[in-house]
Order: sequence, then C-alpha cells, then structure tokens
Amino acid sequence: MRRKIYFADIDFSYIFAGMMTKELIIQKLQLLPHPEGGYYRETYRSSEEIGAPWLPKNYRGKRNCSTCIYFLLSSDTFSAFHRIRQDEIWHCYDGSPLWIHEIDRDGKYCKTLIGRNIADGQIPQYIVPAGNWFAATVYNPDDYALVGCTVSPGFDFLDFELASRGDLIKAFPQHIEIIAQLTRI
Repeated sequence: MRRKIYFADIDFSYIFAGMMTKELIIQKLQLLPHPEGGYYRETYRSSEEIGAPWLPKNYRGKRNCSTCIYFLLSSDTFSAFHRIRQDEIWHCYDGSPLWIHEIDRDGKYCKTLIGRNIADGQIPQYIVPAGNWFAATVYNPDDYALVGCTVSPGFDFLDFELASRGDLIKAFPQHIEIIAQLTRI
C-alpha cells in the first residue's frame, strides 16, 4: 500500500544548507568595508608596473599594470557615486543582478543592468569608462550581488574620488534625484 507524503514530512534543510548569505561571503572571502559602500578585497595586483613617464599626465607616480577585487553589495545599501582615472570592468559572480548608474563627462545619465541572466537582457560584464561618475545598486530586494572589478592601469586610491552631493548636483542639476539617492557626503 502506498503512503501519502506531505510537504511537512519532508526535510528540506539539505537544500538550503548550501545557500550563501552576505555575512558568510564576507567571512569566507575576508572582505573589508569599502569607502564607497559595500565590501571588497583585492585579489590581484600585477607585479609589473608602469612608470610615471608612460602614464597619462593626470596620474601621480607609477601604477601596477592591473588590479582586481571582489566587491559585494547588498540591497540595504549602495555604492555611492565615485570616479576613477581608469576604465573599470565589472564581472558578475553570484546573487542579484546589479544596476550600474553612470553620468558621463557630457552629463548624460544611463543605467545598465549587469547579471547572469543573458536571456532576460542582463549582461555579465560591463566596462565603466575612465572619468565617468558611477554608482551601483542591487536589483533584487533583500539580496546581495557579488561581482569582480578589474582596473588597468592598476587601481590606487590616489585615482579614486568620492562624489560630493553638492558638487555633483551643481555640475549635473538635471540628475538631482539620482544624485541625492546615491551620494553620502
């Protein structure tokens, strides 16, 4: 005789045992708080360097050829508008898709959804051009996004500028709402 099985009788814990949480990722990947928001850890810094004479004039000193970080952002915060002197390549690894918000040098605003669901129009890799102001937000509520960011010439905090809300609004008043949402200072 067949016995009826009810969902209450089934142990689903094995299914959820492997689920990642923001806290577990931060711990396992040894991530640290990032000044723009979220968490990060540098995973690569090339041993080769580019000397100051071979870099554009807006750089001070030498730079490594390339750097790469893990970057984790959760839906309860945001990556504030900032810019760097180099192109920055974003790669999706896990979790929610992520919006990249950009204001280019001409004041044009756009947002791009990066993620792993290509069939749904998401792109798994995106390049933010050097000098663009950019910020990021997690697409899904109550979720996180784990990405990687690659920079060449290599990242140095000398190349990092966190946006001032007042200065950015003065430069791009047409984008006051998004600037107010995605700045901290």
